[in-house]
Amino acid sequence: MSERKARVLHGAGVTLLLGCVGLVSVLPAQAQAQAQAQAQAQAGGGSIGDSAQQGVSQDAPFITPSTDVDVLYEVTSPMGDAVMKQRMRWQVASLRQRLDPQNSAVYMITSWPDHTLTVVDEARRRQSVMPAPSQVLTPPGHIAMTGTYARLGGSVVAGEQCTLWRTKDTDGHASDVCYTADGLLLQVAQGGQITVRALSVNRVSQPDTVFAIPAGLKKEAPATP
Repeated sequence: MSERKARVLHGAGVTLLLGCVGLVSVLPAQAQAQAQAQAQAQAGGGSIGDSAQQGVSQDAPFITPSTDVDVLYEVTSPMGDAVMKQRMRWQVASLRQRLDPQNSAVYMITSWPDHTLTVVDEARRRQSVMPAPSQVLTPPGHIAMTGTYARLGGSVVAGEQCTLWRTKDTDGHASDVCYTADGLLLQVAQGGQITVRALSVNRVSQPDTVFAIPAGLKKEAPATP
């Protein structure tokens, strides 16, 4: 796994480490805000997304998946000199995500309620635990609460309809992102080059076993740049 500094595209729902091929980390932190939103929705008898749909014009995308999903991405380095595939699985009920880079024994599990990102190396029987990415959480079913967006139009990626939006990463670089109505990121382009593209999307329930950390792994300190 590369330790190069990554530019982060943060529309809150999806954090893209564009400087490192193969790292597409979905969702920001602060799961407490998510829990509060869920509690408020339950108390009011509605779903999390109801408040975002009533009387508010959509001037930004839904950026956090509101459904369990299994997505296969193709990720290209910003220089265009490396391409790899990466599988992303997401469980909305527990706010957990698993990332599996292609042809690698290493994968990553992010648990937002625990504020942890665990890197699992099955070949070496090791695990490293570090803080999860820290950003303001946009709950599933709500439009982006941070960042600026300009609607560009529509597109079809991996057979899915999505809306194109122009935003900026943390270094101020313009990025064109395509999100579905249920918060799935399907494509990212910078400087006219597609850096992230979904190849397949499968909305299917994700079992807890997908996100379970294997027993008996030796803990080691996270790698540093």
